[in-house]
Amino acid sequence: MGEKMSRRNFLGTCGVGAFAATAASITAAEVKRARAETSSSNEIKKGLVFGMLPGNLSIEDRFRLAADVGFRGVEIGTERDPKTLREMIAAAEKTGVRIHSIMNSDHWSYPLSSPKPEVIERGMKCMEVTLQNARDCGADTVLLVPAVVNPQTMYRDAYDRSQEQIQKLIPLAEKLKVVMAVENVWNKFLLSPLEFARYVDEFKSPFLRAYFDVGNVVLFGFPQDWIRTLGSRIVKVHVKGFDANRMKFVNLREGTIDWPEVRRALKDIGYKGFMTAELGGGDRDYLKGVSEQMDKIIAGE
Repeated sequence: MGEKMSRRNFLGTCGVGAFAATAASITAAEVKRARAETSSSNEIKKGLVFGMLPGNLSIEDRFRLAADVGFRGVEIGTERDPKTLREMIAAAEKTGVRIHSIMNSDHWSYPLSSPKPEVIERGMKCMEVTLQNARDCGADTVLLVPAVVNPQTMYRDAYDRSQEQIQKLIPLAEKLKVVMAVENVWNKFLLSPLEFARYVDEFKSPFLRAYFDVGNVVLFGFPQDWIRTLGSRIVKVHVKGFDANRMKFVNLREGTIDWPEVRRALKDIGYKGFMTAELGGGDRDYLKGVSEQMDKIIAGE
């Protein structure tokens, strides 16, 4: 897990300057490319996961619907079929809806923290495919659940194994100019913003950053606290509603999340990338409603 660090020294690494310091071994051009999406606009851009769009439509019509209701980007899953990937790329070009991120499809079934070499091998192969997908689509980010803690995998082992494997992937990410973004999920891992920040910093690469999910931390923290602690490490944001009183996911802007404070926190850290809805799917009216709720979140309402 790296050398022992005092609390004062560790907290000192959690600011914006830490990210720039860790990038010293990467060329200025590569750092600029890695940061391009989050610094290319003065506004947060709306996205949604591709699975929210109606499955009975063609790929192009799904992209067109996303555009019609106000989304500028989609996040797709790992795509192993070249024909389908080409159709998605063509649909993105025709509609102007960018494929901005690829979600690794095997990180739950084949985690990089597994004690079984054959499981890790399959997980690594999927990451290689996903990174290449991103390069082909023009996406700048790949989402990765870094580890899973369970009865077979102790927390420390999950930490060490996942870092060892991700470190092996960084040269490919650098070559393809695609950022790997590890996400906070319900995997009993990275349970505080301080630990999440340290985990990211230990890679010392701008090609390993954080994908922050607002709804996933409500059970054990406050999203605005996590956002301010992670700071410039955050390259993408997922949004979903959660009600801590009822212990369940809910519609956007329902539940117990303080969305105006979340928006203020994102403004405080200068976040200007995609805010991507990760919710259940629905028809045009439903998706238009999600888009409108995201407009209100972005406006700070």
